[in-house]
Amino acid sequence: MGLWGPSKTVMVTVAEALPGRSEALPVPERHEVLGTAMTPPFPMGVEVAIFGLGCFWGAERLFWTAPGIYSTAVGYAGGFTPNPLYEEVCSARTGHAEVVLVAYLTDETDFSALLRLFWEGHNPTQGMRQGNDIGTQYRSAILWSGEAQRDLALASRDAYQAQLRAKGFGAITTEIAEAGPFYWAEPHHQQYLAKNPGGYCGLGGTGVRCAGV
Repeated sequence: MGLWGPSKTVMVTVAEALPGRSEALPVPERHEVLGTAMTPPFPMGVEVAIFGLGCFWGAERLFWTAPGIYSTAVGYAGGFTPNPLYEEVCSARTGHAEVVLVAYLTDETDFSALLRLFWEGHNPTQGMRQGNDIGTQYRSAILWSGEAQRDLALASRDAYQAQLRAKGFGAITTEIAEAGPFYWAEPHHQQYLAKNPGGYCGLGGTGVRCAGV
């Protein structure tokens, strides 16, 4: 966590990225709070979304407390290094963002509801940072799967941009891109704030409601 120098705000290229490793990190079998599976295959009627809102500790809690959530997990996505370690991601030499995988029950909630939670849960105008957490790994991101998620993400961004500008905020810098590999983070990061209730949470929104999504 904490404050990083300006070099951490420049995206690494694929040629500069750390090599990573072929072995995946271990993943707990069950969610610490929800008691559900942490990895696919998920039950019928469960779909997946991936969001980056800065430090993934508080971001994961934001989603696991929402209605209609089957499971959540923190991890790394959007970069180049296979199976990275936390320290490697924090070096800004993997290209990954800290993200949350959200598995949601489609008969209880939908992607639009998750988008509202995403936009209102952080400040999407800050570029390669979120509050005092500075670096490419803290960038705002929606990593979509399928055209329906892509179209809703883009439409919600445009709608929320108008609402933010009306309140004096600048341009949204959220990365909206097709989801690539999701790499589960180390076990002690999963549901971190449930295990450490007094732990760090840098999450903070703009106070602007996301209407019409």
